[in-house]
Amino acid sequence: MTIDYRAQTVLLTGASSGIGAAFAKALAARGANLVLVARRADRLTSLADELRSTADVRIDVIPSDLARPGVAGELRQAVTERGIRITGLINNAGFGSFAPFIELDPGHLSAEIAVDALAPMQLTAAFLPGMVDAGHGFVINLASVSAYLPSPRMAVYGATKAFALSFTESLWTELRGTGVTVFAVCPGATATDFTTGMGPDAAVLTAGKVRKPDDVVTTALKHLDGRNPGPIVIDGRANQLGVLASRFLSRRRNALTMARVFDPDRGAAR
Repeated sequence: MTIDYRAQTVLLTGASSGIGAAFAKALAARGANLVLVARRADRLTSLADELRSTADVRIDVIPSDLARPGVAGELRQAVTERGIRITGLINNAGFGSFAPFIELDPGHLSAEIAVDALAPMQLTAAFLPGMVDAGHGFVINLASVSAYLPSPRMAVYGATKAFALSFTESLWTELRGTGVTVFAVCPGATATDFTTGMGPDAAVLTAGKVRKPDDVVTTALKHLDGRNPGPIVIDGRANQLGVLASRFLSRRRNALTMARVFDPDRGAAR
């Protein structure tokens, strides 16, 4: 199908930088109205001003911390009070931790689960019924190639992405015939500030060739515009091949392989 972006109002989380900002720019360029959500109000405001200067679209900014309980209901109330009807939802916000599980603060990990898994589920529950009632709309969930593989040193992050993938596949099946499109986009290593604050060891995550945020967005929107889009799209040929190759290995072997990939000392002997 072909999306008429000029008829869309898209709520986008994690919009202040990286893949989120790239989504915002691409959607505004196509004529979509946007509701931008993230913690950093200054960055959101700056991005909104930039988009308004280059596209004739409505941009609303709602700074929110998605780790807070009840935030999905607050966002639904906020857009309702502004007279906005959401036709598209992109659950992009997320963050990770990089260290052995036993070294990490449980409170920090709980916030990670709240942002990466709980908030997308609750936001989908908040806005999906309106799309189904209207007979059209879309939900895009940001998963990851980590959803397919163990993630030693990022155990909780990988688990939330596996949740996102399974959740999205199930929704895709349930919503067939409703006119609402749901799918997960799975990036691999991408040139964003994702590793900021995760410590120097996290540099191993982007040690090789990485994709750009615009690449991920192009993959996602091409899939959205496609005929009968499936529940998953993996960004980048190398990532697609990596996921395919993993299916031929045992879960034990995949876990041990990823332990080596995520080992911050793996290049020390060279």
